[in-house]
Amino acid sequence: MTDIDPVLRALAHPLRLRMMTLMWPGPMSAAELARELDVSHALASQHLRRLDAVGLVELAEERVRRGGRERRYRAVAGSPLSDRREGSPLLAEVLAHTLRERAVHRSLEGQGVTVDAELWLDPEVWQQALDRLTAVFDELHAAARTPRSPGTVPVGLTVMAFPMRRDGD
Repeated sequence: MTDIDPVLRALAHPLRLRMMTLMWPGPMSAAELARELDVSHALASQHLRRLDAVGLVELAEERVRRGGRERRYRAVAGSPLSDRREGSPLLAEVLAHTLRERAVHRSLEGQGVTVDAELWLDPEVWQQALDRLTAVFDELHAAARTPRSPGTVPVGLTVMAFPMRRDGD
């Protein structure tokens, strides 16, 4: 496991992956993350430091709050997951864990999409689909608001789409 990219190692913990998704739309402090994730402030701070150490988050603002200084961090732009091919099994395990946690909270009233497929596609068709998927996820990330913003609904989205090696390749 020592050869695994430090960024992937940081993301290999489900709590840190959730923190990243929560900070995507805007900065959050360790205290805010702790409340949202129902963990201790100390634990949220520890995980936030790990994300900061590998460059996945950056200090967005520092403000005085209750006589102390509150540091709010934001996720660094870009997708740190897409090109982490060397750790795909580890990443898949973390995503599966996150998906299991989110699935418990699936609304019975809202519409969703569930897909599982192993397909053989022409390379051009695959590239076009990949471009469309990327555009949709970029659009959703750009539209995301901070947790519990008025007028919003929480949405779970876990996708891992990739070309596979042929047997023997």
